[in-house]
Amino acid sequence: MTPRPRVVLIEGSLGGARGNTRVVADRAREALLPSVAVDRIVLARKPGFAAHRQVLEAASGFVFLTGTYWDSWSSHLQHFLEEATPTETTGLWLGKPAAVLVTEHSVGGKGVVSRLQGVLCTLGCLLPPTSGVVISKIVTLHSKRAAKGHEDFFGLSDVDVACRNVLAAIHGTPYRAWEVDRGNPKAKWLRP
Repeated sequence: MTPRPRVVLIEGSLGGARGNTRVVADRAREALLPSVAVDRIVLARKPGFAAHRQVLEAASGFVFLTGTYWDSWSSHLQHFLEEATPTETTGLWLGKPAAVLVTEHSVGGKGVVSRLQGVLCTLGCLLPPTSGVVISKIVTLHSKRAAKGHEDFFGLSDVDVACRNVLAAIHGTPYRAWEVDRGNPKAKWLRP
């Protein structure tokens, strides 16, 4: 009997179980279950890499989560990645799909997603399409996600898509796309 695939949520935010990123982590967990077993690593509770190595080695895929701190990921996640460096391109990471879910207050999150995806690619992870999401306070407060013309703003439903694409990479099923604004990208949206 083939063992059930496992996806590890690596929660790197400073807020741990009490922060905004935890809401996104809970949503990711729901999107992954019951298709795979889900393990959680909360770096605010148990920092570093070595203590989590066994869980990481058993993983079929990963979902990295962090808040945005001065245009970067958290110090907990930085420490984790620094300690993980000797495992670069080993079976711990190689070819395993990974998503990146970032929360931000107002700005900086997309840069965090892009840079963290670059690090994960260097470690050896597979990056499925539409697997990097930024959930912004400013967007959630001032935007109706479903409203016409707001399709390009990330919402919690995009967390589902990113997680389903990790599952698609694990199971060899088709990828999904999130909603995008297919209107005129050159349209003027700023008014004096």
